[in-house]
Amino acid sequence: MHRKKRITLSTKAEIEEIKKLFIEHYPDSVTELRYSTLYELLVCVMLSAQCTDKRVNLITPALFERYPDIGSMAKADVDDIREIIKSCSFFNNKAKNLIAMSQMVISEYDGEIPLDRDELIKLPGVGQKTANVVMIEYAGANYMAVDTHVFRVAHRLGLSDASTVKQTEDDLVHRFETDLNRLHQAMVLFGRYICKAVKPECEKCFLSKYCKSKESFSAK
Repeated sequence: MHRKKRITLSTKAEIEEIKKLFIEHYPDSVTELRYSTLYELLVCVMLSAQCTDKRVNLITPALFERYPDIGSMAKADVDDIREIIKSCSFFNNKAKNLIAMSQMVISEYDGEIPLDRDELIKLPGVGQKTANVVMIEYAGANYMAVDTHVFRVAHRLGLSDASTVKQTEDDLVHRFETDLNRLHQAMVLFGRYICKAVKPECEKCFLSKYCKSKESFSAK
């Protein structure tokens, strides 16, 4: 039986240096999603699941022009939403969730999106990752959100050897402890533009000293 090779985990000293370098290289990192209000941010993050930020930014101008706030989204026709966001992955479910989320904000929160992770998670279509990203970006909360980029970077740097997103998030929270919001954004950008899934740009990497996967990359 073939057994998957275990990841070599970084030491405490290595983790501190990795953390320091991330913050140095991405001192003012923020999401690349374009938004101006908490409502727009929440919608953007919901749409970004299994979809690129670039694609979301192409979709949302027309969406926000038609539905500029929670009230208008709550009254939206699902077919109209589907048509506007049809180039986004899982657009059918996302259209339904956007309306259901808005209706619940109206009925349960007096039209005000709750800026609280536990309350956000109660909204249709909002899981822990989405809630974390909203809290990180809008409130600077000390949370870690694990998307495909963060998951990949965490494993390549030996910050986690967990097989699930939730376990990886727990590992990163435990190992970094502070500045999680800044580190999340830094890891997203690092994974998106340097430590890419295919053909990572190792020659540009400021963390190559700590990479646990260098041998496999150099063989490609």
